[in-house]
Amino acid sequence: MLSLPSLAATIPSPTTSVVHLGPLPLRAYALCILAGIGVAIWLGGRRLVARGGEKGQVLDVAVYAVIFGIIGGRIYHVITTPDPYWGKDGHPLDALKIWNGGLGIWGAIALGALGAWIGSRRHGVKFLDFADAVIPGVAIAQGIGRIGNWFNNELFGGPTDLPWGLTIHEWDQGAGRAVLDSAGQSVVLGTFHPTFLYEMIWVFALAAFLLWWDRRHTLAPGQLFGLYIAGYPIGRIIIEKMRTDEAELILGQRLNVWTSIAVFLLGIWVYRRCGRRG
Repeated sequence: MLSLPSLAATIPSPTTSVVHLGPLPLRAYALCILAGIGVAIWLGGRRLVARGGEKGQVLDVAVYAVIFGIIGGRIYHVITTPDPYWGKDGHPLDALKIWNGGLGIWGAIALGALGAWIGSRRHGVKFLDFADAVIPGVAIAQGIGRIGNWFNNELFGGPTDLPWGLTIHEWDQGAGRAVLDSAGQSVVLGTFHPTFLYEMIWVFALAAFLLWWDRRHTLAPGQLFGLYIAGYPIGRIIIEKMRTDEAELILGQRLNVWTSIAVFLLGIWVYRRCGRRG
């Protein structure tokens, strides 16, 4: 079952991230993703109805967005972190094992938006109205999903002795648990910056800001979506530079840093373009 080490002077990490119901493994990472999707659909549904939409439309469109988003997120992760799959000692089939973690947010947003556009057309919903309705919930879903990274002991930063440092174990990704030493104790790698927590706090704050801004201002369709596209990369750039997991480098910077800059500029363009059209 899911288990946690005792709380000491640092933030503990789980030593197990999978529950077995008979032969069926339930992985915490997948459960966090599903919980986030559920919250996004619930909140987005309420917001779309308030905008004149019909009950159930968000769920109808979300089916397309979620499927496309998961595929896009996995493709982006595999492309930008190829060594575990295509490098020396890599295992190509592991690219299909989404339950072990590894969804690139940029791919998820790009293909998820495409899926939402397709679903919106099929179900008679204006895409920009749908995007504005669901985007605060999407930010919340990202934060919930980051809890899955905590369960997997992944995506942490450099070593730290700060009081909120995160205890990280040597991890057996396939088994979904910490590696044990000869005495049967979980092997601890050290204490590191909890970048999963930093990003979770950032996206929750971003979601709160979007909800507040939406209530205080009359926005044209698509502008709230543009604010999210521009807002998320601001925190992501800072957090990305703290991470120590393997990543492709371009001109000495992680690929996700360059992607964040490009997405920020895209968000500014979307916000301004939608404002002129509105």
